[in-house]
Amino acid sequence: MKLRRREFLQLAAGAAVLPVTSRTALAETYPSRPVHILVGFAPGGPTDIAARLIAQWLSDRLGQPFIVDNRPGAATNIATEAVAHAPPDGYTLLAAVSSNAINPALYTDLTFSFTRDIAMVAELQTTPMVLEVNPSVPASNVQELIAYAKANPNKVTLASFGTGTIAHVGGELFKMNAGIQMVHVPYRGSAPMVSDLLAGQVQVAFDNLPSSIEFIRGGKLRALAVTTAKRWPALPDVPALSEFQPGFEANVWVGIAAPRGTLAEIVQKLNTEINAGLDDPKIAGRMRDLGAQVVKGTPAELDEAVARQTEQWAKVIHAANIKAD
Repeated sequence: MKLRRREFLQLAAGAAVLPVTSRTALAETYPSRPVHILVGFAPGGPTDIAARLIAQWLSDRLGQPFIVDNRPGAATNIATEAVAHAPPDGYTLLAAVSSNAINPALYTDLTFSFTRDIAMVAELQTTPMVLEVNPSVPASNVQELIAYAKANPNKVTLASFGTGTIAHVGGELFKMNAGIQMVHVPYRGSAPMVSDLLAGQVQVAFDNLPSSIEFIRGGKLRALAVTTAKRWPALPDVPALSEFQPGFEANVWVGIAAPRGTLAEIVQKLNTEINAGLDDPKIAGRMRDLGAQVVKGTPAELDEAVARQTEQWAKVIHAANIKAD
């Protein structure tokens, strides 16, 4: 039986509307069961705390439990892999971190691609690192440190809180931009690194600001720069490293992500609700207490930022020949 042109167009138009209607209905009823947020660290750390703050907010707003599921290990790759291979239905989310933009170039045997298999939903917070020195180092600013390192090639030690961490690659980027040679000294965490920096066992370090800020305020460490694009409110007199190396930025960030292919309507719903949570004074205040600052953005903006960072850190890792432990 032949259909007249008008009937055919009406049927075709109806068929085109059905998927949109279905997606809208799914987004309106989402979530209809508990949602899991996977965290690649043990409970109690900054990423875990940020995830739990926003999970409680989402639970209250959306009427279903948002459960934080800690899957520590392999530099967050265990948790990330689980989310990358999860159904793209919005019920398995990831507490994404800055390491996710570093790991693709650092680990060559991953069974997933972060930029291909994971979609950013929302950012939660960002924390700067601080370029700091033991007071015995004859440098009171970035220019003096560079001059000192150039006068003493491969004699000045630059510590990080782990091989392949944001502290390590940020330090390598700083060295490349400055054209200096310093000896990298990796630690397994910030606490032992700062302990040795205070004792003068190492001379220079990139550290998370919250771990070092009290030593900086007490004069036991000297802060030369923060790694955010602009100066940080907690240390207003300390310049941003970008003032000396234009475009430099190497921050510790936490966000929420989902498997690629999750309905755009669900991603947008989560983004809207999370951003509303970040406007809540209690949540923003708690994150400030941890030395972080809330950051809001659209999924597209965040995807673009992650892609840009992934490309940047890949260049640094390859140029510095960094290998995973």
